[in-house]
Amino acid sequence: MAKPFYITTTLPYVNADPHLGFAAEIVRADIMARAHALRGEATFFNTGTDEHGLKIYRTAEKQNLDPQTYVDGYAEKFKALQPLLNLSPDLNFIRTTDPHHLRAAQAFWRRCDENGYIYKKHYQIKYCVGCELEKTDSELVDGRCPLHPNVDLELIEEENYFFKFSAFQDKLLALYQERPDFVVPAKRFNEIKVFAANGLEDFSISRLKTKMPWGIPVPDDPEQVMYVWFDALVNYVSAIGWPDDEAKFNRWWVETGGVIQYCGKDNLRQQAAMWQAMLMAAGLPPSRQIVINGFILGEGGQKMSKSLGNVIDPTEVVAEYGADALRYFIARELNQFEDSEVTAERLKDAYNAGLANGLGNLVSRVMTMAEANLAQASVISDKTIPSEFFEKLDRFEINEAANLIWDKIAELDKKIQMTEPFKLIKTDPETGKKIITELVTELGVVGAMLGPIMPTTSELIKKLVNDNKAPAEPLFSRLD
Repeated sequence: MAKPFYITTTLPYVNADPHLGFAAEIVRADIMARAHALRGEATFFNTGTDEHGLKIYRTAEKQNLDPQTYVDGYAEKFKALQPLLNLSPDLNFIRTTDPHHLRAAQAFWRRCDENGYIYKKHYQIKYCVGCELEKTDSELVDGRCPLHPNVDLELIEEENYFFKFSAFQDKLLALYQERPDFVVPAKRFNEIKVFAANGLEDFSISRLKTKMPWGIPVPDDPEQVMYVWFDALVNYVSAIGWPDDEAKFNRWWVETGGVIQYCGKDNLRQQAAMWQAMLMAAGLPPSRQIVINGFILGEGGQKMSKSLGNVIDPTEVVAEYGADALRYFIARELNQFEDSEVTAERLKDAYNAGLANGLGNLVSRVMTMAEANLAQASVISDKTIPSEFFEKLDRFEINEAANLIWDKIAELDKKIQMTEPFKLIKTDPETGKKIITELVTELGVVGAMLGPIMPTTSELIKKLVNDNKAPAEPLFSRLD
């Protein structure tokens, strides 16, 4: 029986509309989920919304809304990504304001506290509301957070609860030693190893309710609420039933070897170090792997960010090009591990070259020849997908997996050019039919390989092949 598979995105913070950066993250996770499901594995795919914290509280306050009403509206916008981006229909959506998550976060706190990893102290820090993180002087550039240079740092001085992060240096370094592929890519893994080796500082995990009331109450202390990061990270276990449903948790966390976590490079410390230490403190096994995405950059190479206001709206891209076209662009044109610049011109060029002139043109040429000259339809199967395709996805090399498909498209185009079966069918019908049959069979393989990346297009191609029909209209019309 196939081993179950659990994958999650980070939970986006609901202080603005969804943008292309998160769309890229969730599409990549969906590609992985679909690929594992295609191999017969039971798959749990999780996403959701992070809904507590100072930034949300203040934004709601500015709009004269109570925080719950504010986050309810934005949660619906993120839920709408499922049909918009053609995501897996069984995608799990968790909100950090869900009653079960609230209880799970409090249970997680109690576990860490009972095990001796939470204490209370008075402190003073510099705090970036944009990151919802405290900042040391060494992390600042000209006295500001480099990720949110337009947001003033705040000085917080109060008595809060702290997590004994410093107690986990050796344990984290041992985990990194035991799991040579724990963080992907290796460049990011080296960064977190250096971070842990340089020593870990305890971090605050609560806020005074009088100053910031929008958070999960700290157990047994009505004057404090949980710090947003401590609360939000717990979603990875609360989503699979912890602590109430032991069987569900064991299936998706223990049997799978833990969760695969997709996140951006600005989440490296939280996901690969803070969360792993928290799991250890609660007596739970670590995650399986952390996959770190590069940033999406706007025109001019500046990081695409809600706070900077330079985002590309995935809704607008889908309206112009379609969901599968955006999925293609994310899978093949964006470098998943390094930063990628995205412009309107680049989107259009990629669409015309890869889809209109590439895939769409090939399908029309092959299936027009097939419908006119073959009496019998071909039978295709997902089992025709080459193992190399899955091997690349197992290494999270989505770009390379997509390139395998377009390499095959180029091979078929070259075969048509070299053999000219549309001419050969008139002078040597037997050889012509043989070549057309081979082209249709290989096109069926292309259709099957597209399943995780472009699911609707995959099903359309497989249907055309199985029905022996040419498309009534181009799959992708060229844009001028």
